Amino acid sequence: MQWHRCILILAVTLLFGCQDSQPGDKSNSIAQTTLEQARAKGSLRIGYANEAPYAYYDPEQDRLTGEAPEIARLVLKEMGVKNIEGVLTEFGALIPGLKARRFDIIAAGMYITPERCREVAFSNPTYGVGGGFIVKNNNPKKLHSYENVAGQNKVKLGVVAGTVEINYARKLGVPDDRLLIFPDALSALSGVKTGRVDAFSATSLTIQTLLNKAKDKTIERARPFHDPVIDGKSIKGFGAFAVRKEDQNLLEALNRELANFIGSPEHIRTVHPFGFSKGDLPGNVTADQVCRPETRQFE
Repeated sequence: MQWHRCILILAVTLLFGCQDSQPGDKSNSIAQTTLEQARAKGSLRIGYANEAPYAYYDPEQDRLTGEAPEIARLVLKEMGVKNIEGVLTEFGALIPGLKARRFDIIAAGMYITPERCREVAFSNPTYGVGGGFIVKNNNPKKLHSYENVAGQNKVKLGVVAGTVEINYARKLGVPDDRLLIFPDALSALSGVKTGRVDAFSATSLTIQTLLNKAKDKTIERARPFHDPVIDGKSIKGFGAFAVRKEDQNLLEALNRELANFIGSPEHIRTVHPFGFSKGDLPGNVTADQVCRPETRQFE
């Protein structure tokens, strides 16, 4: 009797062992990485914030476009992912949205910063640029730097929620009661036009793109503009893709493809329509360098 019982236990064990190894089993599906799932599906979701020239929907083309989505299409195709699916959100909600799995890559031209590096994993940068202000025509308040804003008690500065410009302003003495935070760049631009703020701070490329599209003679780019100097170092922003920290194989695959692509003739042709040039290349700067708090010149 005991012999028959052992045979039965062995048979049950073998049966469930075989069932666990069947292809298409749910446990195997759960174990798939984000990259494997994207390859199997043929597409991957990217989060963006509708900010030209970095990532935005162009209704005339019926296409998600900009520096980041166009690069993403090309490098992901090399990784075996044919299509991208855009998920629109406010800039300040991009990192929470990524962590909540609303999408799998942030492709919005997001600057790498030490603070953000604690939340997500960044690819190596795709560009490096400075900043600027949009002001009223003839720049009546003579605003050429954050220090100029901080030094005038009634001057108000507009920034977009979740951007590094908020930190720049605070570190250089602009008090919170003179810092107006807008949900997006178009709202901040409107703030300058209507007089709610005296200047709007953003990257130089964002500012030039907005002015090119607005064609409004009542506003202009502040010239010259002095990039912020923090702890004795001039600040330059480096933008990149971001993924969840657990998606290391996706990050490694991205970095391999970006190493071959960034700076190539195809890359320059791809980003030229969005105002990027060879002068905006990131050089040999890596995400690891920018993530270190001591390398504030890369913030």
